[in-house]
This record gives sequence, structure tokens and C-alpha cells, in this order.
Amino acid sequence: MTEKNKSETDENIKSSKKPVSKKATLVDNNGEEFLNSFNWHQYQEGIDKIDEKQIKEFEKLVQANFVDTSDDNIILGEVIHLTERDVIIDINAKSEFGIEAFLPGSQIDIKPIRDYDQYTNKNMDFKVVKINHEFKNVVVSHKALIEADLEKQKKGIIGQLEKGQVLEGSVKNMTSYGVFVDLGGVDGLIHITDLSWTRINHPNEVLELDQTIKVVILDFDDDKSKIQLGLKQLTDHPWENLGEDIQEGSKVIGKVVVIADYGAFVEIKDGIEGLIHVSEMSWSTHLRSAQDFVSVGDSIEAVVLNLDRDSRKMSLGIKQLTQDPWTDITKKFPVGSKHSGKVRNFTNFGVFIELEEGIDGLIYISDLSWSKKIKHPSEFLSIDDMIDVIVLDLDIEGRKLSLGHKQTKDNPWDIYEKDFAVDSVHNSKISEIVEKGAIINFNEDLSAFVPYRHLEKSDGSRLTEGESADFVVIEFNREFKRVLASHLLTHNST
Repeated sequence: MTEKNKSETDENIKSSKKPVSKKATLVDNNGEEFLNSFNWHQYQEGIDKIDEKQIKEFEKLVQANFVDTSDDNIILGEVIHLTERDVIIDINAKSEFGIEAFLPGSQIDIKPIRDYDQYTNKNMDFKVVKINHEFKNVVVSHKALIEADLEKQKKGIIGQLEKGQVLEGSVKNMTSYGVFVDLGGVDGLIHITDLSWTRINHPNEVLELDQTIKVVILDFDDDKSKIQLGLKQLTDHPWENLGEDIQEGSKVIGKVVVIADYGAFVEIKDGIEGLIHVSEMSWSTHLRSAQDFVSVGDSIEAVVLNLDRDSRKMSLGIKQLTQDPWTDITKKFPVGSKHSGKVRNFTNFGVFIELEEGIDGLIYISDLSWSKKIKHPSEFLSIDDMIDVIVLDLDIEGRKLSLGHKQTKDNPWDIYEKDFAVDSVHNSKISEIVEKGAIINFNEDLSAFVPYRHLEKSDGSRLTEGESADFVVIEFNREFKRVLASHLLTHNST
């Protein structure tokens, strides 16, 4: 500090009767918390040290004039220098007492500061929060004065809060879930869903920081520390202005705004959405994901299926824009007609075949093959296989088609009944030994069962798996598709 400044300081100290304004206390809880966590070693550089004698006289002056009341004196100073050190901005203020004081950036204002240059050469009121003898400097705060004023305003605002009350505030902060609004010392939150009647992804689509807006109080907790605000509630709900031209059965055009597993939401007017359930996207009974039909941002046409203005709900459909394939089902798929279809899915009792979009039929497991014994359809077919079928039955009211695959071919049992009549002899190989006998295959489709005692050979031994021999048919049941054979009777008629 120069000799000139020092002499000016001495004069200022002596003339302590200079008028100053009265606003806030010297020390409060916030100030104590700040001082306890303050790093003196980090911020001692760059500030002129004050002579020990001078700082003691200044301290006496502060103690004499700053009593612990709500009307303590404050100091008027000028911002003369800005430095940047990590996150905090250091400001040296030349006080009216002619000494330099230190103002940390965190103690300038209660709001986030975006432009520190605005404080250069600016006269401001400050509150002395610390006279530090170790580093020979003084620390002041402007934020403490603001907080004191806001605390008074806050009590006044909180005492008058009512649900439905409209207030003016400033946008203080934005998050992905909403906006914090400063109501003049009291903060309230506008949830993102209460910003606009239309869907938005982020609050910055409708608001800006520091923007002054009007909001309505929606709710608050018992001590009014959490205040829920609304912006969209200041305007009429779009459903209240929905025209009478939109009725059930009307065609509408809208934009896909959200896709879920169960369907898609379509905005037909600002703030008015309808749901297209996935079952209303295609006549097919095989439900798929809504993403298979539409994408977010698509402009699509739909039909209003259900409209409830009271509950503000609307159901839409897009399959209704095309003709229901069951309308002329008897012409396209009459009983007895032959078609080709795709395997869609299996059940324990059969397989579903898609003949065209929206038209499925069921083949019961017994109608897959004339001769093969099938325990599950997957033994005979695979998903997406193409297969020939014949329409066996048609239930228009129940929207059911009964199909058959084996009926596309001649019934081999009509031929087998003649070729493998009782007492006819055939040569075959033992393909499998089972618990009570063995299985032989006369061809790819026809098998016969040989009881255990009928496996006996002429030498008294029994046939084994893989061994070939002659067999005589002892039973042929066309109805139950059962054939019994014997090797014993080929050499022992008794």
C-alpha cells in the first residue's frame, strides 16, 4: 500500500463518524460456515497486506460501529481488480476506510454469475465477515446482505402462499426434469410435464435462463419448503378446444411422439394425443412391437376408434384404413380350397399357419400326417416353413379357420390296407427293441409292432436290433393306424 493511501486510511479511521447505511449483521450462520471452510493460504496472494497497527485500528472501528443487531452498519466499496483462481473469482475492494478488502467470488451474489466483468469499477455495499491478522487482510461479503434482505422477503412470500395463486418469477436453473423459478427469495419447481401441454424433451425448448415468467402455485408441503409450480396451467387445456369435427370414426393425421411396447402415442393437435394399441396396427393376430409399424416423428393417418372428452382419452387405429380381410373370407378361402401358408407358431396341439396378413388357420397335430406319429409339431415343421393346406372348416363369427396338411395328399392307408393285408408276408429289419417287443418299418411311413414272443426264430433264439427277417401281418387296423406282425408264425403255424 502506498504512503498516500496509508495517510488517507489514517484520516478515514479518525473520522469514523462518516455516515453509512444500515442493513445486516456482522456475522451469521452462513458467514460462519463460509469462514470455516475458507482456504486462507490459497487466497492470500494478490491482496495488499495491511499494516498491523492500521488493521487493529480498523478492527476497533468495526467493533465500535457494528453492534450485533439487525441494523448493523455496512461498508461501501469499489471493485478495483478481478483475478481468476480455480472456481472462485477473487475481487479486491477498496473500502471507504482506505484499505483493500478481499471479496471471494462465492460471496458476490446468491445467483450464479455468468459475467464477472460487470462488477469492475462498480460501487457496492459490503459486510465485513473477517479481519485476518495472520495474512493482514480483510474479507467482506455482498452475498450476506442480499441473503438478509431475501430472508425478510421469503417470510413475507411464504406467509401469503396459496394454491392457485399466480406469481411472477425468474428462471433460476434448468435440469432435465424441470425448471427452478426464483419467486423473490423463494424457489419453486416447475416439473417438465407442467411446462407445456405438448411433450418436450428439455425445458430449454420453451424457456431461457433469467427469463421472467408468470407461474401458478399447484401445491406445497406443510412448511412450504417445497413449492410445486405450473406454467401450462395458465392456458386452457387443448382438449377444451377440440372441435366437434373429430368424432369416433373420423380420420385424423398426426405425428408419432412416443413408442411403447404396447403401442404408439400420436399427437393430432398441440397437446392432444391418441393411443394406437399394437393390436390396432395390423389385422394380423400375431402381435408385434409397435416399432415394426411406425417410428417417432412419422406423420401418419389413423381412424378415431374411441373418444372420451371427459377423461381426455382417445383410441386410434391404422388397420381400419384397410379392409378387414375377413370381410370376404368365404370367397377367398372356401371350405375344401387348397392354399399355401407360412408356419407362424406352435402349440402342443397344433400349428398356426398364416395364409395372408390377418388370416390365420390352425392345423391340429392329427391333421399333419396320415402315417407319422407326431408328439409335437416341431418334429414335423419349422417356423417360417411354407406348407400346403386345405381348408377343412370355417367359423366366420369366431374368425377361425381349421386347416389340414395331410389332406393335400392321398390317404396312404387306403393303399396299405390292400398291400399289407392280414396274412401277407413281408421282409423287414428290426429297427428298435422296445419294452414289450420290437418295431419294424415296412416303408418310410408305415411301421408295425412285433410282440416279444413273436420275435422267436426257428432255433429258439430271438431277433435282435438290425436283424432282417420275414414277417407276417397278423392285424391291420385302418381306423387306429395300427399294424401287428409276427416272425414266429412264418415258421411255426401253431
